[in-house]
Amino acid sequence: MTEPALRLGSRKSPMAIVQSELVAALITERTGRPVEIVGVTTLGDVSRSQLTQIGGTGVFVSALREALLGGEVDLAVHSLKDLPAAAADGITLAAVPPRDDPRDALVARDGAKLADLPAGARIGTGSPRRAAQLLALRGDLLTVPIRGNAGTRLRQVTDGELDAVVLAAAGLARIGHQNAITQVFELDEMLPAPGQGALAVECRADDPGLAGLLAAVSDEASMAAAVAERSLLEALAAGCSAPVGGYAAGAAQLAMRAAVLSPDGTQVLRAHGSAPAADARRLGQDLAAELLRRGASAFISSPSSGNDVQ
Repeated sequence: MTEPALRLGSRKSPMAIVQSELVAALITERTGRPVEIVGVTTLGDVSRSQLTQIGGTGVFVSALREALLGGEVDLAVHSLKDLPAAAADGITLAAVPPRDDPRDALVARDGAKLADLPAGARIGTGSPRRAAQLLALRGDLLTVPIRGNAGTRLRQVTDGELDAVVLAAAGLARIGHQNAITQVFELDEMLPAPGQGALAVECRADDPGLAGLLAAVSDEASMAAAVAERSLLEALAAGCSAPVGGYAAGAAQLAMRAAVLSPDGTQVLRAHGSAPAADARRLGQDLAAELLRRGASAFISSPSSGNDVQ
């Protein structure tokens, strides 16, 4: 007898559906279980307010988690950087598939790189982290808060409303727009959001059988990096309005770097360290403690509610 299809909860945005389809295909390939995608509308999808005004990127997650706890879906897929740092009651992070490119990318008219843009150029981003790091690179730029899916943001460049936008390189590649990228920022230029480029697969904590099955699509190194980066956010108590970057990588040994910036990019606190992958959580906590000792709390004003946006 064929086992029933697993119901995978996903946001309805084009990028979210593509990401969920990638995970669904991986689950079927590695476990043989069929998967059907169930679209869920979240507050973040229907509200036009800035994320910092409506509760941070957690607004993309809460409706999916409610559907999961209510039994409407069996698992949910999120962009890992959208997950609030603190654990959710009744839900477990069952898998982090192999991570894609964690870096940020510039999309500008006429193939321009950041250095090519004129003084006062208008660059769109919904992310305080990206805005602060852009201003740290070029204080003469004007960062413009924007919302909407990737296609909407790209049109603002082609239509001339903005000179450029900054988006996640991985997201653009997943929806087939990697050719629009005019510059990829290296890690020493723009540190990614914790979890950027990775996907998160959640299921109910009271379903260990499903959690065990989903572990088949998890990547050990990507999971360890996720634990380190999320523990950094949790220890900083950093919400969506806090310009925080963090990135960990490695197999048996994790190397990690973190940064907290003033919103205008004029002050940057950095920390780095390494630890065995088994100590990933402690590594993130240690870097957070170092940043807090150096005054990071002055730039972190909101309670933990998620991370910066795509």
